[in-house]
Amino acid sequence: MTDVALVGGGSYPQPGEISLAHNGVLFLDEMPEFKRTVLEVMRQPLEDREVTISRARFTVNYPASFMLIASMNPSPSGYFPDDPNNTSSVFEMQRYMNKLSGPLLDRIDIHVEVQKVEFEKLKDKRKGEKSEDIRKRVLKAREIQNERYKDLQISYNAQIGPKETEMFFELDDASFNLIKQAMEKLNLSARAFDRILKVARTIADLEESESILSHHISEAIQYRSLDREFWNV
Repeated sequence: MTDVALVGGGSYPQPGEISLAHNGVLFLDEMPEFKRTVLEVMRQPLEDREVTISRARFTVNYPASFMLIASMNPSPSGYFPDDPNNTSSVFEMQRYMNKLSGPLLDRIDIHVEVQKVEFEKLKDKRKGEKSEDIRKRVLKAREIQNERYKDLQISYNAQIGPKETEMFFELDDASFNLIKQAMEKLNLSARAFDRILKVARTIADLEESESILSHHISEAIQYRSLDREFWNV
């Protein structure tokens, strides 16, 4: 895929995949297999929720408010970290992971590592939470956010700007100290800090908690797992 196909453009500008996914989901499978230059063009649309294409005589704006979901293997061979079949060297893994830049990862709110499922667990008949119950909790959280921002031109936590963050995302001392330690220990960026706050606020909303508590911050920090891996670019 080219950068034009992803974000739009051309001699006669056309919307790209991210605009076609407006108000929906854009799924990128095997994300590191995309050219880095292609991935990097998503950085600004992920911030601004729109794409601006400038030509000599005109400028075109396309909406691009989408949910980005991406997947990747943990290593080029796909076997890292707990399989003896892993044939990737440390250098190869570093090069593979560096296909995703730090600034791009900063703009991805939640990082989740999916562990290998052992065969015995595939036969486990225990059932998790029902999708319908999860849906009800999500809808309730959306109602809470709509009520919170009813006087603003936004509907949910991801749309919050810096000024609104100070207004709505107040932390107690325990939560502040926890996130401060994480920022210093993990060398997180200001953008990652912003993402942690928004995710923590959303976790609190799912629990119908009026305040962001330390365990909400702790869980949100755990979703920055790629910041703790080999990405140091």
